[in-house]
Amino acid sequence: DVERSRGLGDVYKRQEVDALLSAIDVGEVNLEKDKEERPDVVPYDLTSQNRILHDQFEALEKVYDRFVKSLRSSLSYSLGRTIEVSFVSTEKVKFCDFLKLFSNPTSFNIFNIKPLIGSAMIVIEPDLLFSLIDCMFGGKGKTVSQVREFTLIEQRAIKIFVIEVLKNFEKAWKIIHSVEVSLKDTENNPRFVRLVDPNDSAMVIVFSINGDEFSGKIYFCIPYLMLEPFKDKLSYGNLTNLETDNKWNAELQALLQETRVSITTELGMTTHTVSELLNLQQGDVVKLN
Repeated sequence: DVERSRGLGDVYKRQEVDALLSAIDVGEVNLEKDKEERPDVVPYDLTSQNRILHDQFEALEKVYDRFVKSLRSSLSYSLGRTIEVSFVSTEKVKFCDFLKLFSNPTSFNIFNIKPLIGSAMIVIEPDLLFSLIDCMFGGKGKTVSQVREFTLIEQRAIKIFVIEVLKNFEKAWKIIHSVEVSLKDTENNPRFVRLVDPNDSAMVIVFSINGDEFSGKIYFCIPYLMLEPFKDKLSYGNLTNLETDNKWNAELQALLQETRVSITTELGMTTHTVSELLNLQQGDVVKLN
């Protein structure tokens, strides 16, 4: 029986081979393999968190827009010339990588944003600062041929400019939440800047400032951990709710202005005994306080 099974198996195999060779001769079998279509491959940087940053802090775009308009008007008025301010970009980077962008001297200004915990920083390019200082003293904003250390007078002028920028930044934040921004410390050497751990993530927002004869950038560096507890209020959904609430508040105020109310005013008061009140006659005068 075993031998008979083996013999039948060999017969079936020979029949399969013959059938296959016959099909090839006729052309019924395609020897070329069908090419598999490969799906499009899109590179993805696992270290990039810009998309997450945009989704979590989408409402900050409203802050940037208000800040640009407010600072443009403020600088144009204080410097007596047309100054253009525009938003450039925002991204999430390591703090140590951010500091590598700057050399000594550069204006590093650390500030607080209450009620947020921690400190943030505004960085101003030295070429832009020298031009702005020249404008403050009546010049046209000429740049220096060689970057040098800031003098005491220039440092005071820089502080005035930074405070003006921070006031406008505080005003822009009111669309989301009322905050109090205050300048904490200044530094010129990036090696001495201690804001957060070098490997901590920070959100960097870049704005450009342009005059007729100069241009430059300012950088806001806000630690990610500083915004993390506050991110629910920085979402676009929460901003929509705030705008809806503000709209209803305005309508309610308009309706209340047309409401009739009764007002009772106290003209004065005095103290008397019960017997004195019982003895009062028509024409008596009650002296008030």
